[in-house]
Amino acid sequence: MRLSSMADYAVVTMSAAARHCGGARVTAQQLAEETGLPLPTVQKLVSKLSAAGLLKSVRGLGGGLKLARPAAAITLADIVEAVEGPIALASCSMPGRNDCTLEPACSVRPHWPVVDAALRGALAGISLVQLSRPFPSSAPTPSATPSHAPSLSFSPELMP
Repeated sequence: MRLSSMADYAVVTMSAAARHCGGARVTAQQLAEETGLPLPTVQKLVSKLSAAGLLKSVRGLGGGLKLARPAAAITLADIVEAVEGPIALASCSMPGRNDCTLEPACSVRPHWPVVDAALRGALAGISLVQLSRPFPSSAPTPSATPSHAPSLSFSPELMP
């Protein structure tokens, strides 16, 4: 599984906005300069992130962008869903989707909501505060230490 470029850029943009938290409002142009993203991309993301209630735009003198709520109350799941929509690994687990030819006889379909909830829970456990902090250079990378990777567990009580 891989995030789309836009979801990745949304995380980068929100992290940059969070570093301005408590200070002066920031403009889309400033976010573009800080992140290295093209201004039209940042403007498109600002529109989606604002519509999702993650950024607030203020017009006029002293205007600009700011987080709509504290960085600690915004999660990686919130940001990804603002750009991508609901987190769902299989299209059949999304409400209203009936485009799978295996659907009538699929024994796995009832399990996808459990998988989706576990994935969303893992992403919801990472706050924007964490994402906006510099990563310590002395810390081992996740690929070097797989034992530190978050584990996903499935609780029988969540099973349909």
